[in-house]
Amino acid sequence: MNSLKLILTNLKYFAPVWVFSSLNFIIGTWVLYIPYVKEKLELNDSELGLALFSLALGVLLFIPFVPFLSKKIGLGRYTLIGVLLFSMAFLLPLLATSYLMLCVSLFFAGVFLGTTDVAMNALVSEVERNNTCSIMSAAHGFFSLGGALGAMLGSLLMPFFTKPFYHMVVMVSFIILVNLVLGKHYFLIAEKVVPKEKTSYHFKTLKPLYTIALIAFVIMCSEGAIEHWSTLYFTEVIGVAKNNLAGIGFIVFSTTMTIGRFFGDKISENIGSIKIILLGCVLASIGYLAILTSQFYTSILGFGILGLGLSVIIPELFRIAGKTEGVNASVGISFVSGVGFVGFLLGPVILGYISNTFNLKVSFFALFILSIVAFLTALTKRKIKF
Repeated sequence: MNSLKLILTNLKYFAPVWVFSSLNFIIGTWVLYIPYVKEKLELNDSELGLALFSLALGVLLFIPFVPFLSKKIGLGRYTLIGVLLFSMAFLLPLLATSYLMLCVSLFFAGVFLGTTDVAMNALVSEVERNNTCSIMSAAHGFFSLGGALGAMLGSLLMPFFTKPFYHMVVMVSFIILVNLVLGKHYFLIAEKVVPKEKTSYHFKTLKPLYTIALIAFVIMCSEGAIEHWSTLYFTEVIGVAKNNLAGIGFIVFSTTMTIGRFFGDKISENIGSIKIILLGCVLASIGYLAILTSQFYTSILGFGILGLGLSVIIPELFRIAGKTEGVNASVGISFVSGVGFVGFLLGPVILGYISNTFNLKVSFFALFILSIVAFLTALTKRKIKF
């Protein structure tokens, strides 16, 4: 909890961490209206999955430009510009009047989502380096907190807006205002380059991280799927009316994930990275089994257990990536996070096609299988100390 205290008592740390919250705050609001968009445009699960793939495509095509742009503009400046444009971009999907417009709007949202995600992780890494502190895990905790706050506040405010677009405008305006105020605390931060370090990608050098990257892909595939499909699971599988109760699963998931990440550093110190990853996979599997009962309260409990399990895995994978011998820390972390982020974006797409072919419950069963795959993959690393 020392990192949390550091963040909450010093704007130098809170400001860059708030960018993490900002991204998921907007996403947390957006997921509440996925059923609305689906019904408005009369989409099936496969079409919705393809639309979400447009989001992933925007991310994947523009991530390679981030190092050049952040170096040219400045890491702090680029992060601030990115979060502002990202927030405004998520207004577009709610204005879409056709399937093509939805895909195009999600593509542009994906461009700013992916580039801002990479930039904010690099920014926090730079803050850690400049101040000899560890706040990365807590920063990801604030990402989860942003999603929970966005979904909870969004659910409370939904009845007061006649149109979803007006609701999103209020949320976006809030995020933009706060970031403009806090941005001055990191605006001038630039990434330092150490001449002797090789910061380019060499797949042979990255070989020790292949299994770690695979786990990151699988786990973030689940995270992305939960963000985009949990609301629909409650409306279509459990049968909850399409109102503010539909977002309860995502709210509970985000809340327990936030709690887990704030305490994850301490637990990791006591039992080690691999053991905490294995424990997280076991909890995730139990959570999925509870969700698959399709009972309202049991499923809510399942989403809570799932969030707790997944919460500790990604920060530990980043920790391992930064400590792997023979691999530059920044390159290792960016490689693992990059592969994981692909999973985060492709997860919702894959679930859409499985759901359209079978049903949404089968999609969640596939996620249960992936949690088992992650556990078995982590077992291959159990004898290695990090």
